[in-house]
Amino acid sequence: MDPSTPAPLAFDESAIDFAGRRLLRDGIEQPLEPKAFAVLALLAGTPGRVFTRDEILDAVWGHRHVTPGVLNRLMTLLRHALGEDAKAARYLHTVHGVGYRFDLPEAAPDDPRQALQASVPAAPVVPVPSPGPPPRSGGRRASDRGAMPRALPWLLPLLALLAFAGWRWWSHAPSAPGPVPERSIAVLPLVNAGNDAQQVYFSDGLSESLIDALSRFQGLKVIGRTSAFRFRDSKDDSATIGRELGVAYLLAGSVQRAGDVVRINASLTRAADGSTLWTEHYDRPYRNLFALQDEIAQAVAGALQLKLLSPGAAARPNDRPPGGNIDTYNVYLQGLQHWHNQDFPKAAEYMARAVQLDPQYAMAWAYLSGSWSTVAAFRDEPPAVAREQLRQSRLAADKALQLAPGLGQAHAARAYLQFYSFDARSALAECRRAVQLAPEDGTVLNGCAFVLAGLGKLGEAIGLREQLLSIEPLYNVNDFEYAKLLTATGRLDEAAKYLRIAEGLSPPESSRPYRAMYAAIARGDVDAAQEAARKQPSPWREMNLAIATQISPDRAAADAALAKVLADRVWAKTSPYLVAQAYALRGDADRTMEWLERAPAHDILFMLSDPLILRFRDDSRLIAFCRKTGLPPPGESEALGIDQIRAANSARNP
Repeated sequence: MDPSTPAPLAFDESAIDFAGRRLLRDGIEQPLEPKAFAVLALLAGTPGRVFTRDEILDAVWGHRHVTPGVLNRLMTLLRHALGEDAKAARYLHTVHGVGYRFDLPEAAPDDPRQALQASVPAAPVVPVPSPGPPPRSGGRRASDRGAMPRALPWLLPLLALLAFAGWRWWSHAPSAPGPVPERSIAVLPLVNAGNDAQQVYFSDGLSESLIDALSRFQGLKVIGRTSAFRFRDSKDDSATIGRELGVAYLLAGSVQRAGDVVRINASLTRAADGSTLWTEHYDRPYRNLFALQDEIAQAVAGALQLKLLSPGAAARPNDRPPGGNIDTYNVYLQGLQHWHNQDFPKAAEYMARAVQLDPQYAMAWAYLSGSWSTVAAFRDEPPAVAREQLRQSRLAADKALQLAPGLGQAHAARAYLQFYSFDARSALAECRRAVQLAPEDGTVLNGCAFVLAGLGKLGEAIGLREQLLSIEPLYNVNDFEYAKLLTATGRLDEAAKYLRIAEGLSPPESSRPYRAMYAAIARGDVDAAQEAARKQPSPWREMNLAIATQISPDRAAADAALAKVLADRVWAKTSPYLVAQAYALRGDADRTMEWLERAPAHDILFMLSDPLILRFRDDSRLIAFCRKTGLPPPGESEALGIDQIRAANSARNP
C-alpha cells in the first residue's frame, strides 16, 4: 500500500477502506461512483478540517468547471451511503457559505472499534487517480473490461461504477413531496383579455419576461415557463396549483393591448388559501412596456419582502433589445413563441427580422443561431442547404458572443452548433460555460443536458436534469430524459418511477412508449417491451416490435420479426439506426456496424448514451467509426452497455 494512503478507518457501523476505495456499512459495501469516494476520502482523510468547495473541486476534479449541483448531489449520495441526512448530520457537516467537514464520533478508550482500524477486509488493488486534472476517459479501460468476462469478480467493480449516477431521485417522487419553500412563486400565463388569438404570443411573452425578472431576486424560487403554463385556463384552485408546482405564491392576471395602450391586471395570491397579498391595475402607453414589467416585478418583490437585486443578478443580460425599441421586442416575442412550439424555421424567420431591426440584439442572435442549427441537424435538408444553414448559425452565434460574451444563451447556441457539427471538445466547453452563466434558464439546462448525454458525459447530464427538475417540476420531456439516463446507468427501478411520472404528465396521444420499451429491454422483460412497442403508431409499431422481439427466447420469432420489417426497404432509407439497434440486441457486431454506417448524422449524435450500441464499445470498428464522425471514443462514455446493465440488475435481484 502507498505509505501516503490513510489506514482503514472504522466508526460506528461504517468503515472506509482508502486503499480499496470502498465504504462499508454493516459489513456491506456501499456502491459509490469514483468521484464520490474521492470526495469522501479527501474529507475523511483529515477529520475535523473544513474544506472549501473550491478546495474540493480542485482536488477531485482538477478544475472548477463543475456546477454546484454536482457537488451537492455527491454529498447527498455520501450521506445516504453513510446512513444520515443533512438535517441530522453525524459525520458530513455543511459549513454554510464555506464548504464541508467530516467529523468522527468520539470513541471510549476501550472501544472495540479501535481494533477494527486494521481489520477492514482487504480489497483488490484498484488504480486510484491522483488529485489533479481527471483523465479524459470517464469510463473504463478496455483492458479492465475484458479481463474476466465470465467470472463473478468483475461484477463488484461494476456495481460500484453503477452508482455514479446516484442523486436525490426521491425528492421528485410524487409519493413524498418536500416542504414548499416560503419564498417561491409561479407566474401563471397572463390571460389574453383581448381575445385575439394573434396576440397570444404577446401575453405569453410578458409572462415569460416576468418569470425572468423575478428570478433575479435573491432567495426566490421561480418556476419555469413550461410547468407554469400547464395551468393555462385551469379550473384548479390555488391550493392544488401551488401543491403541483411546489410554490407558496401565484402571480396571475390578464393583459390586453389596445392600440398604443397596454392594460394589465395582476394579483399575487397565497397558494395555500387563495388569499390576496397584492393586486393592481395598470393602463400604460405601449412604449413604456419595459418600465411596466419592472414595476410589476418590484411590486411583487415588495409584497414578499424580498431583498434588492444582487449586483450579479442585476447585471445579468435580459431579453430586451438594447435599443429599447418595442416593435423589435414584439417581433422577438413572436419568434420566441415559434421556438417554444418547436417551429424552428419560423422562429429563425422572426429572429432574423428582430436582428435586422436592432443589429445589437444579442439574445435574438442567439436564438437565431439555435434555430438554424436545429433545422440543419434534424430536418433532413439537402447537404448544400444544411451547410448554408450551419454557416448562418455560426455567424449568428459569433455575433451574439461578440455583443454579449457573458450571455449564457449565446454560449448554449454555440454548443448546439458544435455538437451538431461533431466538434465534441468545443461543444463540451461551451455547454459548461453556458450553464455557469445561466444556471436557472430552463432552455439552457435542457439543451446542454442533451448535448452532454450525447457526448457520453452522463454524470453532468444527470446534474443538469436535476437542476431542471427544481424549476420545471411538470416538464414531461425532462422526466423522460431523466429516465433514459437512469436506464443507461443501470438504475432501472428509479427509471421506472420517472417513466410513470412522465407518462402521467403526458396526454395519451403524445406519450412516449418507446422509452418504456427500452427500459423493459434493459430489464430483459420481453412481454413489457413488446407491449410498449404495440402502443406506438404504425409504421414505428412494426419496427419497434421487431427490436423488442430480439430479446425473446424464441429465436424463430425474433428472426421472423426482423425479416418482416427488412422486407420493406423503406427502413434502409429512413431509420437504419433502428435496424442497427436490432442487430446489436442479436449480438451481431458485423451487421450493427453495417447499418450504423448508413445512419444519418442526427441519429448517431446520441449513440454514446445508447446501451444497445455500447455493448460493442471495445470493437475496433466502433472506435474507428466514432473517430471518423468526430464523436468521443466509445470507451469514454459513462453509459453502460446492455450486458453490463443486465448483469448488475441480476446481481441485485437474484
